[in-house]
Amino acid sequence: MKLSVVLSTQPTQFQAATFSGNLENNLQAIADMGYDGVELAVRDPRLLDLEKLQESIRKYKLIVPAIGTGQAWGEEGLSFTDPNSDIRRKAIERIQSHIPLASQFQAIIIIGLIRGIVSAQVSFTQAMQWLIEALVECCHVAKESGVRLALEPINRYETSLINNVSEGMRLIDEVDAENFGLLLDSFHMNIEEPNIEASIVTCGPRIFHFHVADSNRHYAGSGHLNFQSILYSLAQTGYQGFISGEFLPLPDNHIAAAKNIAFLRGLPL
Repeated sequence: MKLSVVLSTQPTQFQAATFSGNLENNLQAIADMGYDGVELAVRDPRLLDLEKLQESIRKYKLIVPAIGTGQAWGEEGLSFTDPNSDIRRKAIERIQSHIPLASQFQAIIIIGLIRGIVSAQVSFTQAMQWLIEALVECCHVAKESGVRLALEPINRYETSLINNVSEGMRLIDEVDAENFGLLLDSFHMNIEEPNIEASIVTCGPRIFHFHVADSNRHYAGSGHLNFQSILYSLAQTGYQGFISGEFLPLPDNHIAAAKNIAFLRGLPL
């Protein structure tokens, strides 16, 4: 089982960014805890010191399995479904700007809340059409660099666009791109899926990445989710990617991340 944890590379308001702040110190802490990789949350890749980042990643012998992009929504309001066409275009361009970074790390680009919401000015049908068009365009460009995109079904309290696995699988059919799949998150699945394990099996090879947080959005093992059963079902699909922790940094990020990895490594899988 390959384990990673989320690290924000830039200041963020997102509460479930487990690590943020001093990049070097956080990478060292993550490596010292025994994590195999680090999932980078990046608002704007053009603001990164890429050479320094790559050097630090190599120094601590970490793998970058995925790059989160949701801060462009949270900090700047960029989304694929905004009524303003200029904002939609900026969101598409922002995702495309992640492609060189993802290619260098052989990482997946995550499509989280940058997909947007259904605003009062537009219909659900129109928002979905914009979402599909944006994903088709981004997948086409990403394919040229061998990069995959993974959309995360997110619970209904945060967006009405793609809340569950069933909707995600239909979207995969609409986008019709081999480099497009899903990121499944145990926290969101606990809210939206009638049966988490069955939904995982339904996805099969279209699971590109996997997030863990317990039912309370704290570290795995702090709530009531049955991670032994969940991760067994994930393994049955043939998934060989990373299990990435995205949870609240409580009581602090070091304690939470240490408890998360200790719990997951201790599961009899």
